[in-house]
Amino acid sequence: MSKPIDSNIAQAEDRLTHAIGLSGYAGASRCLLAILVVLTILRSSACLAGEPIAIGAPEAPKPVLSWETGAGKSYFFNGYDRIAYPNEVEEGKKVYDTNPSIFRDHVVHDHWGSDQGNFSTNQFKHPYQESIYYGFARSADLSFWESLSQISSDNSLAGESIATGAPEAPKPVLSWETGAGKSYLVPALEIPGFILLLNGYDRFAYPNEVEGGKKVYDTNLSTFWDHVVHGPWGSDQDNFSTNQFKHPYQGSIYYGFARSAGLSFWESSAYTFAGSFLWETGGETTSPSVNDQIASGIAGSFFGEPLFRMASLILEGDGGKPELWREICAAVISPPLGFNRLVFGDDFKSVFPSHNPATFWRLRLGASVKDQNDQGVSSDSNRGGATADFEMAYGLPGKPGYGYTRPFDYFHFEFIAVDNTENPLEDLMIRGLLFGKKYELGDSYRGIWGLYGGYDYISPQIFRVSSTAASLGTTFQWWLAQAVALQGSVLGGVGYGAAGTISGVGERNYHYGVAPQGLLALRLIFGDRAMLDATGRAYYIGDHGSTEPGRENIGRLNAGLTVRVYGRHALGIQYIASSRDAYYPNRADVHQTTATYSLVYTLLGEAGFGAVEWRDADSR
Repeated sequence: MSKPIDSNIAQAEDRLTHAIGLSGYAGASRCLLAILVVLTILRSSACLAGEPIAIGAPEAPKPVLSWETGAGKSYFFNGYDRIAYPNEVEEGKKVYDTNPSIFRDHVVHDHWGSDQGNFSTNQFKHPYQESIYYGFARSADLSFWESLSQISSDNSLAGESIATGAPEAPKPVLSWETGAGKSYLVPALEIPGFILLLNGYDRFAYPNEVEGGKKVYDTNLSTFWDHVVHGPWGSDQDNFSTNQFKHPYQGSIYYGFARSAGLSFWESSAYTFAGSFLWETGGETTSPSVNDQIASGIAGSFFGEPLFRMASLILEGDGGKPELWREICAAVISPPLGFNRLVFGDDFKSVFPSHNPATFWRLRLGASVKDQNDQGVSSDSNRGGATADFEMAYGLPGKPGYGYTRPFDYFHFEFIAVDNTENPLEDLMIRGLLFGKKYELGDSYRGIWGLYGGYDYISPQIFRVSSTAASLGTTFQWWLAQAVALQGSVLGGVGYGAAGTISGVGERNYHYGVAPQGLLALRLIFGDRAMLDATGRAYYIGDHGSTEPGRENIGRLNAGLTVRVYGRHALGIQYIASSRDAYYPNRADVHQTTATYSLVYTLLGEAGFGAVEWRDADSR
């Protein structure tokens, strides 16, 4: 790179010397100072690539970075020092031989200390260098404090490639048990960066979307500050799938960035909540909404942790280095995890330890027939179609040696997809243990109990319900006979939900409110031959915390029989029924039901039907 830099400096020096009519030593010195002023305001990429100096409208000053992190506030200094001091070496490295890898290492690992520069360099040249940075910002009409913010303390005039001082400690390897090697900085940069990219995409994809006389995504610092200071917070008018599914998934992205950088569940949840706040105040020109803050900031964490755990379980495999197919599958399930593993390499390659939980999973593919009764709205209808669903239980009780010390050491995750282009996702339901303990009753019963967090999204074509909730309850397994086991969960709690089909404002045609709810899930396992399962859910969404009067009663039953045919392959039947009763002032009461009958092929996980064995051989 030295030739292009030398060429640019020589050209600029000749032009400036000729222009100001200077010669000799004094002229060269003043010309060098002029070159310094010109080159330090150029884009660093142009300087490094040897691009010719473009004369045009003055450019706004660019934010400057710390030399200690390797970025270099002026590549001119670094380029000059590479030429003037090519052989200066410290700790086995050329001091000025910086690159993006060194910059990232300094940012991530923060090896700050006291350098070994001589007195005049540290105590005079560094302050003078800072005054140049300050002058650029101040002369651009920035205030004293704004100009001061452009200066990083204790910068090196030379732009060293190493953090000098005591010998550099080995890079910390990410440890999920101790927290060593985790980074608070990386997700703090990734989340706002993702929000800026998402806002930029929305500006391009939806340039004419207007609400309240403003383009929805035409945000700026003024709209951001106005939302932070004045709000007002309320309920937005987006459609059901945007608010109740896309926002939680967006929150899971925030969560994944933090979690895959080594942060704990609660630390990652704090980043998720902050990311949701940034989007609500800075991502759209519409007023920030409470429902979105809950959906992204809280449901996003409940959504993100199972995705992170399932992706990590795939990476963990048999404990060796993950194969390429495992990396790809993990990235599909949790994109932020895949991104950080790819970009930061060994820094975040350590796989989250599952502690070998007892698991059950199944994938079902089938054909279904649906019967809908939309009383008071439309006539009965019947239609058939394809269906696919996936279910996983992670951390089932009874596994010897397995503990529940971390949030979501037990969770249940399931979704159903149907062949409907307008509404392909029929349901997504997640529950996980936040705080809890193990318990046992005799030799045949094991369980866990405590506080669960949950996120549900149910949309069976003609109506819908979604909720983010906290519940108290228990999950258990009971050996009824030598080869017959009953597994189940019983939960009751309260959340904030959305439901129904109402005449609303804008795209919102559903009802928000505080949502008491309950769940009863049972699985009766007959050895390795068959399983009968049934899950019932009930939701009540009333007037409390709502923008309109009214109430919704919604119930859902999912029952099925699965028979193993060979190995991990099975066949089964499934029945799903949903009902809704709605009551609103000045409107006729509504009663709606749907029923779906399916014949399915089932692929079972390695644990078969998932019964956990803890009994001694003699007691069976």
